[in-house]
Amino acid sequence: MIAYLSGIVARVESTYTIIDVHGVGYKVAVPVSVLAALPEPGGSVALHIHTQVRAEEISLYGFQTTADQRVFELLISVTGIGPKVAMSILSSLDAQTVCKTVAAEDTKSLIRVPGLGMKTAQRLILELKDKLAAFTWEQKTTAPADTMQPSAHPDVLEDVAEGLTNLGYNRNDARRAAEKALQDLGETATMAATLRAALNVLTNSGSR
Repeated sequence: MIAYLSGIVARVESTYTIIDVHGVGYKVAVPVSVLAALPEPGGSVALHIHTQVRAEEISLYGFQTTADQRVFELLISVTGIGPKVAMSILSSLDAQTVCKTVAAEDTKSLIRVPGLGMKTAQRLILELKDKLAAFTWEQKTTAPADTMQPSAHPDVLEDVAEGLTNLGYNRNDARRAAEKALQDLGETATMAATLRAALNVLTNSGSR
């Protein structure tokens, strides 16, 4: 069981990265926030890993923090939520926000996540409210996990728009949200900050 990978970024695609660990390439699916923080190919990276083993496939899912990994594992325990939807949730909301949203029984915010309907959002709240409350308490009593530092990107607007489109948002809405985020953040905006701000624009407007 792979729980952690540290190596060199060999390739970055719209939904995954390939990490070279001593000559072996591991394909790791990651949320958009992790994609935004990855260095250029050749740079070093370390990710916490959830390994999913099926009859004919082994899939790896990577996260910046153990908190994101744990929330992902709780999300996929809910009936009707698979890894793809769980990744979409964690691309739109970080672990702490997921906990707060579920605690508040805020289905309106949850259904703004592409791929998450009302019935599944209600089931998520029903099944995870107590578990996420316990998880939040655990986080308060332990030291915060290490996170990767966000990195700047030469073409932030296009990559943010593409990342949002891959999440299921309308391309025009995604581009407008990216432009608004860049305008608000200014010239020093990093990819990660721009993605997060653009997602806030989209979720607050209810765009799908």
